[in-house]
Amino acid sequence: MNAVAPTADQRPEVPPLAAETPILEMRGISQIFPGVKALDGVSIKLYPGQVTALIGENGAGKSTLVKILTGIYRPNEGEILIDGVPTTFSSAQAAIDAGVTAIHQETVLFDELSVAENIFLGHAPRTRFGTIDWRQINSGAKALMLQLESEIDPTIRLRDLSIAQRHLVAIARALSVEARIVIMDEPTAALSRKEIDDLFRIVEGLKRQGKAILFISHKFDEVYEIAENFVVFRDGRAVGHGRLKETPQDEIVRLMVGRDVKDVFPKVEVKIGAPVLRVENYCHPTEFRDISFELRRGEILGLYGLIGAGRSELCQSLFGMTRPSSGRLVLDGTPLDLRFSGDAIRAGIVYVPEERGRHGLALPMPIFQNMSLPSLGKTSRAGFLKAANELSLARKYAERLDLRAAALSVPVGTLSGGNQQKVVIGKWLATQPKVIILDEPTKGIDIGSKAAVHAFISELAAEGLSIIMVSSELPEILGMSDRVMVMREGLAAGMFERDALSAEALVRAATGNQ
Repeated sequence: MNAVAPTADQRPEVPPLAAETPILEMRGISQIFPGVKALDGVSIKLYPGQVTALIGENGAGKSTLVKILTGIYRPNEGEILIDGVPTTFSSAQAAIDAGVTAIHQETVLFDELSVAENIFLGHAPRTRFGTIDWRQINSGAKALMLQLESEIDPTIRLRDLSIAQRHLVAIARALSVEARIVIMDEPTAALSRKEIDDLFRIVEGLKRQGKAILFISHKFDEVYEIAENFVVFRDGRAVGHGRLKETPQDEIVRLMVGRDVKDVFPKVEVKIGAPVLRVENYCHPTEFRDISFELRRGEILGLYGLIGAGRSELCQSLFGMTRPSSGRLVLDGTPLDLRFSGDAIRAGIVYVPEERGRHGLALPMPIFQNMSLPSLGKTSRAGFLKAANELSLARKYAERLDLRAAALSVPVGTLSGGNQQKVVIGKWLATQPKVIILDEPTKGIDIGSKAAVHAFISELAAEGLSIIMVSSELPEILGMSDRVMVMREGLAAGMFERDALSAEALVRAATGNQ
């Protein structure tokens, strides 16, 4: 959500940087890939007991810096110092041994392993006979979860946990090594407000222990709430740094994007047409019930609610991923029976998932193959794929979406989060749908990319596409929606027309505090 920088009397006093010695310092770091200088002589300092926010648009070089800090990349130029001593991370394990740990937005965890096994994977304690000490693993995992104020059973399999609980496991895994430097890369992306508050209490505890924390987030309210210092990256360069208490939000935005971003929600007024999709008494055995609404041509219908309200589950059912137990779905006057997602795609309903990396893309595959994947009938002849046709289709939507990539043949996993989202949207637009469902369309992407995505959503609506947009960010819902349906505990808690939208009304409906 939008945040106003706290005034000086609202911020705790922070001693000046010059009076402190950093735990970690990076000097003149450059990272060069074929045809791209991802980092160009950047420098950054991390101080004990303080949070430094790393801010920048997608593609600014933040992820590259994190990979250098965690030993995945070795920089072409520059040096890293820990306690003033030059250090080289020859591997990820070397970084861990040096006291650096990272909590990533999409940490790789294993569904079939237990919570404890995920936490201690790769550094499990051993008995004196060299075998794994399962008692110590489970007790250690339980202690870590209690440190995080969670009572998750360490023996339960990861697949049985919610997204937020999985995130806590990822945090516990990072804290299971003796770390002095903690990197948090979009750590709140899948958390509710209460869970964010819990996480920030954990961060305050880490600060009291003297740990240096690098915090990466696109949410300014979080940055101003938890961080003392900031560094802004733009186009691979460090373009500003300082104390947050002394720096207004508008200045941070100008540093990030090199220009003023006054209109993050470029909503275009569109003449709303006739109903395209009608949902009648839609029910699921466990996730939602009695959901009814109409979606009109050119309309952006916002879907708001707290985590667990059933929003994503409803959208997945509308896309044929799960079967409703009862209810009726009508598209352009034709009743639909969606047995699986292929039926929805053929009918003209597509879904951009919240977890684009896990559910929306084949990360190792090139961009053009991801773009053409749902449209193989258009890019093949006599049962054989034509690479030229795939490239032509991908190029059309890459240009339309202003996709930033060295080439359409590079793996989509190498792109920034904002550009990955453009690939997901592009592949579904290539199917020429009637309805597109966008589940948290700007999750984890920066303010500049958000403005671009919002502008494109408005363009789609103006062209007559009907849009369902799920979002947990009130400014996005308020700024982009023609109407908003609020869900609470699997039920429709209210439908609000644009002229009656307010943050207070939506929150009251979402929480049941009428």
